[in-house]
Formats: sequence, structure tokens, C-alpha cells
Amino acid sequence: MAHVAQHLNTETLQALDNAHYLHPFSDSKTLREKGARMIVRAEGVYIWDSNGNRILDGMAGLWCTNIGYGEKRLADAAHRQMLELPYYNSFFQCAHPPVVELAKEIADLAPAHMNQVFFTGSGSESNDTVLRMVRHYWTVKGQPEKFTIIGRHNGYHGSTVAGASLGGMKAMHKQGGLPIPGIHHIPQPYWFGEGGDLTPEEFGIQTAQELEKAILEIGEDKVAAFIAEPFQGAGGVVIPPSTYWPEINRILAKYDILMIADEVICGFGRTGEWFGSQHFGITPDFMPIAKGMTSGYIPMGGVIVSDRVAKVFEEKGGDFNHGYTYSGHPVSAAVALENLRVMKEKNLVQYVKEDIGPYLQQQWQTLADHPLVGEARGLGLVAAIELVKDKATRTRFDESVGIGGICRDLSVENGLVMRACGDTMIISPPLVISHLEVDELIEKARLALDLTFEHLQDLGAV
Repeated sequence: MAHVAQHLNTETLQALDNAHYLHPFSDSKTLREKGARMIVRAEGVYIWDSNGNRILDGMAGLWCTNIGYGEKRLADAAHRQMLELPYYNSFFQCAHPPVVELAKEIADLAPAHMNQVFFTGSGSESNDTVLRMVRHYWTVKGQPEKFTIIGRHNGYHGSTVAGASLGGMKAMHKQGGLPIPGIHHIPQPYWFGEGGDLTPEEFGIQTAQELEKAILEIGEDKVAAFIAEPFQGAGGVVIPPSTYWPEINRILAKYDILMIADEVICGFGRTGEWFGSQHFGITPDFMPIAKGMTSGYIPMGGVIVSDRVAKVFEEKGGDFNHGYTYSGHPVSAAVALENLRVMKEKNLVQYVKEDIGPYLQQQWQTLADHPLVGEARGLGLVAAIELVKDKATRTRFDESVGIGGICRDLSVENGLVMRACGDTMIISPPLVISHLEVDELIEKARLALDLTFEHLQDLGAV
């Protein structure tokens, strides 16, 4: 069964899928009626389905395949490590060479004041871990009442109980009685959707000041930390106005509130810096990481911890009663190390900052003239377009139209993975994408927009 896709046709695979596999973030009834698209191989920036269709992966999997698909060096690194030490845990005062080498490598890439790393299996686990760390920090400092963590509406921090609670996704909160106690949410810095008549700069200041209002309402002595993505990913590639982060930094310093910069999507080159915090001038106490650390080739996550927090843990913390069977897994660590070596050797972060990032953003802006596009925005190798009924007033289509889903499906059918976040279409391609492949991405994105417009005309919606 190692090569099951080569022996079973699409219909058989879909029947097995329907009978046995529960998909994440899916309506099982709808999916089973339609049948899952079976992805069977990948190379560079492309994936192939079981029917032989080649599709440009504009989302790098789930924001993660930064070095692209098919990099043999990562497979070789996993193979070597499996033969030497396939597994051992980091409990009971043990470690192994790959994990300590990786911790050192990540510390060297992180901001200078951040030099220790706790490893997990995913971004969701990283945010569960950071919640535990924040509350442990204030408890051992003798301030256990500093318990509340402030997040943002429409922020995304994973789908575990703690991660979904820290995030501000209403659809997730409806399932499972979330958020858990001690979590508070403030407005997001989403100028296009919520800025009204304010300039982006005015809106950035106003939205940042919602943090100060919340601190004063809850009580400065009760607020432990603020968690936010440098730019919001799953929320629709919301890039804060230039005034937002400087005002957030001022407020956090004024009230001595810990800063959690969720780098799960932003980290490892996406913005043209190793971490999004470096691009936006954020000074974090914690940076949850995952995805691009291994380019998605194998699961791994972590939390980079500032020196001031780590010192408190060391001097006063005692046992930190938290961890995972796969914390610092040796094979994952070996793959992550090789991934970072590849990124450095290919100068991928510099490539994003100075070459392919500016080129993608220039070409992406050419979509702004389309009648369905209210705004085209982006940064580095991430971008979004807002689908609207009226460009001048930023008026959306009725939710019942489902324009985002229509555009997404037409895009994939015509050879490009774009993701729909409501009526916002987003991309986040592998960092290795070339100029010619960007041109192809833009051509196919425009085709998807044209076909969506034609479909809306047939419906009488435009």
C-alpha cells in the first residue's frame, strides 16, 4: 500500500475516503457528495491530482512548503536520522544532537533577545504551550492574578482548545463552548473591511488603542499578555496599517504586558525577513513557530522564548509540567536543520525581500482593475484580493451568493490553488517560485476572476 495512488483509480480512492476518513475543516456531507480531490505527487511549486491535472500551488500547502516540493535533501536527512536515532524523548533530563543543534540555529535567526526554544508538534500545540508558559511566568513571579490573554477578532492561533480560544474565529467558538475562561478579544486592524471613512493611518492608531481600552477595563493587574499574528493569515491576509504596531508596542511597554507574536505563518521567510516580527518592528516575549520550519515535510512546531522570560523560568519556575511525546523529535529536528540549510544556501529570504516578493506584489496589483476586485494587497510572498459588488463603496455580495467559494473552485479547476476566506481570495506560494511561475499564477488568477464574473452574470448577481 506504499504506492496506493498508483494502483487505485480516483473513484476507488474517493470511495475509501468517504467510508473511512474524517477531514479537517470540512462539511462531511458536502464533501462526500462531491468527492475529495486526490493529490498524488508534487514537485517545485506544482501538485498533481489522481486524474493527471497539474495545479500551481498558490498556498504552499497550508502556508508551509517554503522550499517547494520534492527537495531530496530533506528526505535524505530524515532517512539518515531514522537509521541513527529514529526516536527518543526530551523528558527525564535527556536530549539528542539534532534538537540542540536546531535550537541553536533558530536562536541565531531569531531576534537577539530570544535564545531558547521549546519544541512541539504543530502550531496549534505551540499556542497551547504559550498559554501555559504565560500563566506559569506570572504565577512564579507572584502575580497569578495576571491571567487574561487578549487576542483579536478573526485572528487564528490553531484549532486545539487553547489555540481556538486564543483565536477569534466565531465559527470555531460555536463548537465546543469556546473560548475558555481568561481570553478576551479586541477588534482586528482590517482597514478594508472595517476602516470606514478613516484613513489607514488613522484606523491603525484607533484599532491599536482598543488594546489599551481592554487593559483598563479588565485591569492592568489582571492582563498577562497580548497575542497577535504580525499579519493575519487565515483571517484573510490582513496587513496592519503602518501606524498599528508602533502604537501596540507603546501600550505593551506602558503596562508591562507580555507580547506573543504568532509566527506560525509569518516565520521563516514569508515576509522577506526570517520572522514577521523583524519586518514590523515587534519585540516579542514569545514566538510560536511551525510550518516553514520544516517546509511542511514533517510535523514540527515550537515556541521561541525571550531571555527575560527564560531567566524567570530558570531561577524560579521549578518543573514546567508540560510537554509532548514528540517534543523535539530527532527526525523532525534533522529535517528542520536541513531545511534551514537549504534556505540559507539558496538565499531564499533575501530572494523574497529583494526579488520575487517585489515582483509578485507588482504583478498582483494588476488584478486591481478587475470589476470584482475592491482591493489588492500583499507583502513579501503573501497577498489578497477583496471580491466586491461595488468597488467605490466596498459593498460585498450577499453571503448567499458564496462568491469566495465560487472563485476558489473555478481557480482550482483551471490550475491554481487560491484560498477563499469569506469573500477574500488569498495566496501564499512557495518561496522558490520563479518570475515565470508568478506570471502563470497571475494569469490563472485573472482567469478565475473572469470566470467568476461570468458565473455571477448568469446568476443575475451583477
